Amino acid sequence: MEKVYVFGHRKPDTDSVCSAISLAYLKKELGMNAEARVLGSINKETKYALQYFDVREPKYLNDVKLQLKDTAYHRHYFLSGKSSIYDSYLSMLHQGLTGVPIVDEKEIFQGIVTIKDLAHHFINDEIDVLKTSYNNVLKVLKGEEILRFDDEICGNLLAAAYRSTTFMNSVALREDDILIVGDRHSVIEYAVSAGVKMLIVTGNGKIKEEHLEIARKNKVNIIRTFYDTYHVSRLVSLANYIEDMTKTTEDAVCFDDTSYVDDILEINKKLRHTNYPVVSQKTGKCLGLLRITDLEEKNPKKVILVDHNEKAQSAEGIEEAEIKEIIDHHNLGNMTTSLPINFRNMAVGSTSTIVYTLYQEQKVKIPREIAGLLLSGILSDTLILKSPTATKLDVEAVHNLSKIAKVDYEDYGLSLLKAGTSLVGMSTEDVIYNDFKLYTVDEKTFGVGQFFTMNFSEIKEQLESYLDALDHIAEGNNYSLVALYVTDIIKNGSYVLYNRKAKDVMELAYGEDIEEGTYLKKCVSRKKHVVPVLMDIFEK
Repeated sequence: MEKVYVFGHRKPDTDSVCSAISLAYLKKELGMNAEARVLGSINKETKYALQYFDVREPKYLNDVKLQLKDTAYHRHYFLSGKSSIYDSYLSMLHQGLTGVPIVDEKEIFQGIVTIKDLAHHFINDEIDVLKTSYNNVLKVLKGEEILRFDDEICGNLLAAAYRSTTFMNSVALREDDILIVGDRHSVIEYAVSAGVKMLIVTGNGKIKEEHLEIARKNKVNIIRTFYDTYHVSRLVSLANYIEDMTKTTEDAVCFDDTSYVDDILEINKKLRHTNYPVVSQKTGKCLGLLRITDLEEKNPKKVILVDHNEKAQSAEGIEEAEIKEIIDHHNLGNMTTSLPINFRNMAVGSTSTIVYTLYQEQKVKIPREIAGLLLSGILSDTLILKSPTATKLDVEAVHNLSKIAKVDYEDYGLSLLKAGTSLVGMSTEDVIYNDFKLYTVDEKTFGVGQFFTMNFSEIKEQLESYLDALDHIAEGNNYSLVALYVTDIIKNGSYVLYNRKAKDVMELAYGEDIEEGTYLKKCVSRKKHVVPVLMDIFEK
């Protein structure tokens, strides 16, 4: 069953992580192969919740861009280097391909052979030497095994085209010769007596028993075929090992199955190759062959988004993924889909509240650890139900979930928020990006970070460092405003810092008295108290 990734926004907070884990669990219970992932580092508050309820952190998801493994490339298509040229040609013919990767006995990639290489080989290369296996010769000539002493056959090809006496008088046979001959008994006797490497008897010619005895004594390999001498002479070189005419790994352009499709297409613009071997970078093993037209048949990654519906907040390459569902409690963003999807957007304080509602609707029992995570998400986003964003449904969910999780929600909530307010080990950038979101209005982008603390003085002592960091972020990314709201969960308000060049914007939003570090009473919700005010300024 195909995997579906469930994840929140790029700056994971407790609600986005906990709702992703909880929704993935619900989807699994309903039969979906869902897996929760995160798009960034998990903050201290979220770590506290996961550790408290003994839940493993989700794995990191770098992006959801279309990769080679998401396309219909020819998986497990390769040949052993000990295959014959004939087998290689038939393989390409049957697959409708013009190339085939060559591997060793451990499937380690050795090189690639194309139809063009085969044509070049027969037009330009010397083909009077045979280096192959007995079985390959037998298969190519549709022959009959008469005598076999060697599995490996290496030697010079000769055809008895002269009169028997002329041939015997003018050609000195050696032990590494491979002789093609009809039922010319004197030549056969001459060959087996000389101890040639192999005798290929054409036209189903008869071989005298006394000649076979000599061949056994001298260990001469013998194959008999119904083909005439002319056809054998043309066909036998097709028995050669394909590895001896393979382009080496240094000459071949390969891709790992994790390579991005857009990168492959960019490289192909310059090279214009038809075929590319697919080789694991980790193991060196061949995974198959990419025909460039295979990229037209795609199977994009399947995803479910929680706690966001803005492209800028989502995984890189989200436009290349197939969004199956969105669960969110924010304003509608700019996310678009090519197909209809399930979109649950509710005016509640937390995405975890919506996920709780889904459990109720599906009548799926909520285990203690999932109840604890959902509870954590709600308490974090609603500041233990003190935020103006908290609704009756949030309150109902908190009371029910706290019973299942077996915790006092007020005591646990306070411990949870305290865990996230510690500045120990955090840089100024860590604080700003701890819970940071971008917004765009008329092609102007602004960023808003929020950090909860019970002691603003620690940040105030490093005020200049924070302002420098905000300036650097704004200028480096061409943002019109970067603001940090330091929310005191006890005083029920926020201190605001912003990049220096955005003072005129902040004055329009809050009045001329606004300064760096100004305390804004009852400003605790980014969604209700911050973003609408700033949006209004940028829209005007």
